[in-house]
Amino acid sequence: METFLRGICLAGLLAGFTPFIFAANTTMTGMISDSMCGASHAKMMAEHPNMKTDRACTSACVKAGAKYVFVSNQVVYEITNQDMASLPKEAGESVIVTGDVNGNSITISKLMPAKK
Repeated sequence: METFLRGICLAGLLAGFTPFIFAANTTMTGMISDSMCGASHAKMMAEHPNMKTDRACTSACVKAGAKYVFVSNQVVYEITNQDMASLPKEAGESVIVTGDVNGNSITISKLMPAKK
């Protein structure tokens, strides 16, 4: 009976840790945006007519204190490694990212422009 209970406990532990084992490197297509606007820059661009593109809006919001985010299929992911050199270059642009997703945050290991 004791061996049976140990087996059940071990199976439960393995099942609990499975998401962490398989959470490594996910590749997604989306857009680099900012935490103020999230999935849509429409409201901000309507309020500030000098911002004509998603890129201009994202850059302005980040300069005002927002953080970079990644948006894919209307899901907004907080980017944990904000110091990535390619984030400002790809602000407001469609990109393909590879990274570790944990809930609604992502640590990007690879970022490249999406083909247009």
